[in-house]
Amino acid sequence: MSHDAAAPPLTRVCFQLQVKPERMAEYRERHAAVWPDMLRALKRTGWNNYSLFLRDDGLLIGYVETPSIHDAQAAMAETEVNARWQAEMGEFFVDLDVPPDEGFVRLTEVFHLEDQLAALDAAPAASVTQTTTDHAASVAPTAESSNS
Repeated sequence: MSHDAAAPPLTRVCFQLQVKPERMAEYRERHAAVWPDMLRALKRTGWNNYSLFLRDDGLLIGYVETPSIHDAQAAMAETEVNARWQAEMGEFFVDLDVPPDEGFVRLTEVFHLEDQLAALDAAPAASVTQTTTDHAASVAPTAESSNS
């Protein structure tokens, strides 16, 4: 995927919410046919590669790439379509006192393959070899552990 050289870098954001079990079928239906003006507003305000994943127990995981989640949320908050959508969607979630796009729990990224590969490719060859050797030594059995 290529990005415009002038475009700010995208941040990966992952979040969770909990859908009420009795509302899951309707939640799926609503997201199979999101309003066209809502889709366009999301894209226009910086919600890129936006996906939602729903587990059978109602755990909802969202993922979006955006230059700034704060700016993307603020821009959506200014749209009329988002006010309507959030008002309707709020009823689908457990223990949520604010609109869903403001009440999600943001998750911390702990691994990203491309970032680690880029760091590996940028590292001097000696340090990569040393790290591999150090790791192998740390997991290899010692004479003491072999005699136990």
